[in-house]
Amino acid sequence: MAEQTAVEPKRAPQVPKALRRPFEILGELSMFTGSSALAIFRRPYRFGLLFSQLEFMAWGSLFVVGLTGLFTGMVLALQTVYAFGLFNAQSLVGATVELSLARELAPIFTCIVVVARVGSAVATELGTMRVTEQIDALETMAVDPLNYLVVPRIVAAAIAAPVLTMLFNAIALFGAYGIAVWAKDLSPGTFLNRLQYLVEMKDITSGLGKASVIGFVVTTIACYRGYRAEGGARGVGIATTQAVVGGLVAIFAIDYIYTAISLSGPQQLAGGLGG
Repeated sequence: MAEQTAVEPKRAPQVPKALRRPFEILGELSMFTGSSALAIFRRPYRFGLLFSQLEFMAWGSLFVVGLTGLFTGMVLALQTVYAFGLFNAQSLVGATVELSLARELAPIFTCIVVVARVGSAVATELGTMRVTEQIDALETMAVDPLNYLVVPRIVAAAIAAPVLTMLFNAIALFGAYGIAVWAKDLSPGTFLNRLQYLVEMKDITSGLGKASVIGFVVTTIACYRGYRAEGGARGVGIATTQAVVGGLVAIFAIDYIYTAISLSGPQQLAGGLGG
């Protein structure tokens, strides 16, 4: 009887790890974000931890946000006065500065400060708890780590980011007013002339909404990196670096998506109604 040779099944081609890993991380982050969002609505509601995180994120960031906003407004006023002076359009300086701040610069610069100060601290704290098995101890005591550690931080970030953005906007506008009026001899009436006509409430609320979304996302990324840290002190350092870099990339990606949606949505709706 002839021996039958076994036919080996063909193996599917393997995707290189360098190409596969980013999609795996994106999937893990999506699942982590979904689980964290669901944990917001699960009891117990830890208001004490929430207010503690609000104090750290909002109150603790006031000085650096205010100082950054002051110099941002001053530089923006210098550039705007010079550029508009070439076209004899100084009456648009104040409105242009405020539109730039409210819609773009204030939420973006505020969230960059949040990533640098809050995101790094969150990733380091949760990463240290992970490598020292404190998170495992919480699970052993039947305490949901997401509800206890992650939810207060992401909710506090979603609240603190727009509050800090309003502070940034106000201080930056004050700095721009000071430079334009006191340093560049622009009359107060010229600076403030077009503000009430060109700057609408939706411009301010759009920036605040953008800040809230970005603050929530970048803090979630920081929590994810810290929560999944491994490898001792070196792993905590790597997780912190990844949290800051990932948060910065997410800021600009979300900024484009949010701006594109907010600008194209009303136009498309108007076009559809007109058609």
